[in-house]
Amino acid sequence: MTKRKHQPGGIIHTYQKYDPAKFPSPKTPPPDLVSPAMEHWLMYGDRMELTPEQLANAVKIDPSQIAGLGPSIDALIKMLEERKRKILETYETTAAEKAAKKAYRDHGEAMQPPKRQRERFQLGFEQEQLYDLERVWYGLDDERSPFARELVQLIEHLSRKYEVDQLVAKYTFAGRQVMTVDEAIELKEELEKIDELLEQLKQARENAQIGIIDMEQLSEYADPGEMEQLMKLQRQVEQYLREQAEQQGLTNQAGHVHLTPQAYKIFQGKLLERIFSNLQASRSGRHQGPIEGEGAVELQSTKDYEFGDSLTNMDIPQTLINAMLRQGDERPLRMRSEDIVIHKTKNNPKCATCVIMDMSGSMRYDAQYANVKRMALAMQGLIRSEFPGDFLQMIEMYTFAKPVAPGEVIGLLPKPVTIHDPVVKLRADMSKPEMSEYRIPPHFTNIQHALQQARLFLSSQDTPNRQIILITDGLPTAHFEGHELYLLYPPHPKTEAATMREGKLCQQQGITINMFLVPSWSQSEEDIRFAYRLAESTKGRVFFTAGNDLDRYVVWDYINRKREVLG
Repeated sequence: MTKRKHQPGGIIHTYQKYDPAKFPSPKTPPPDLVSPAMEHWLMYGDRMELTPEQLANAVKIDPSQIAGLGPSIDALIKMLEERKRKILETYETTAAEKAAKKAYRDHGEAMQPPKRQRERFQLGFEQEQLYDLERVWYGLDDERSPFARELVQLIEHLSRKYEVDQLVAKYTFAGRQVMTVDEAIELKEELEKIDELLEQLKQARENAQIGIIDMEQLSEYADPGEMEQLMKLQRQVEQYLREQAEQQGLTNQAGHVHLTPQAYKIFQGKLLERIFSNLQASRSGRHQGPIEGEGAVELQSTKDYEFGDSLTNMDIPQTLINAMLRQGDERPLRMRSEDIVIHKTKNNPKCATCVIMDMSGSMRYDAQYANVKRMALAMQGLIRSEFPGDFLQMIEMYTFAKPVAPGEVIGLLPKPVTIHDPVVKLRADMSKPEMSEYRIPPHFTNIQHALQQARLFLSSQDTPNRQIILITDGLPTAHFEGHELYLLYPPHPKTEAATMREGKLCQQQGITINMFLVPSWSQSEEDIRFAYRLAESTKGRVFFTAGNDLDRYVVWDYINRKREVLG
């Protein structure tokens, strides 16, 4: 009997539609396209459109996703580095330096400038200053004179000398082959092109940004087969980014990227995730404070019934099961107090908040306005996801104060400074029909008007928990007295008095003012004293925070205040 060869058997698994080199890897999370897009709008608002190319260049992809796809980027880098090494080991630059200098000196020394321009010409010529020689040319009476034509040629010789000098300063040559000036300039352009391609390839290797590679320039050095594979990979990456952009709520309209509510939601979620990842869990225990709310909300957790508990929160299914387990087959079913299970509850107090965002001219420094908008988006995301019953209103503050819809926050920008006088004393009667906002300098800070607008919004909210979050970098410089608008700089006691009066009205209506003072280059001790005076006179609070941490401080303070209210 011959021994039979082992035959494989059993269940054969068939894997369909699986490509081991498919882009991207299914194990890798999708790239974040929303964050770079939102950061662009936080910085530039609506003034600069975001193109798909700019978005693609800003997105970082896990480099492991392109491993094994297309030609090896490392091989392309080595090929370019080898080309660069051969150039540097072949040529020397001394002869080109001398030739460029001699051509410049010979041409300039033979020139005869007009008497009126002679001194400036000699100074520019001896010091090799291109700017001075251009000034001489612009000062000539006749731009077609023989001297003018010679001067243009001299400037060209100096420009070529500059090119050779830059080549020598930037690269170290170790060869012996002599170059002419023209060859040196051509070689400089090639070396700079190689350096640019190397930087692009290294960047692509780090974050899979294939789109930044200049394919036309690279094709001068790489084989056609390698270029075809690389361009195929580039198309795969572009298609993948387009698909991810659509899935994350970014649409392409007429060659520009636009936001959808889905993109807002994703970005707000990422902001909150970043904020809470930097915060330690609070200590357990009872928080002191009044229990003020709009009712109780049932939780999933339960407890045994105690005398005084409301039966409206009874867990009916579990209560019936307990009675049946205790009573067995006996009927009718009779419930006892020990059978009853009650849902635990928590108070869900309603809070009403107005956030005043300073968009005056000074907020452009260090891009503080972007930090303010980032905070506003984080607050919107927090309230929508965690406290949907709360009221939130954003108010833009500058020379005036205006309510801002949620979708308008990201487009806000600091107002341009239109008056640069060291002292400004202006008054405008805004009741006059010929007077409009567009005729008023917009870059002043009107805290009084902003507090007034916030107070009007909050007064209509049926909750005792009302607060204003005021974010600014310093003293107020504008205020209203009836229909009269005053713009006063440096900050005037009259403006502060009007601001304090409005703050007292907020306090009388039970509205707490929380002032977050962000740093500014022009901030002084007087700005800090004003913040203290406003907090003390209104029984409010003042916070000093770095702009980059503004979203974390405001969100966490909001949550802590909610905990105090819960009691």
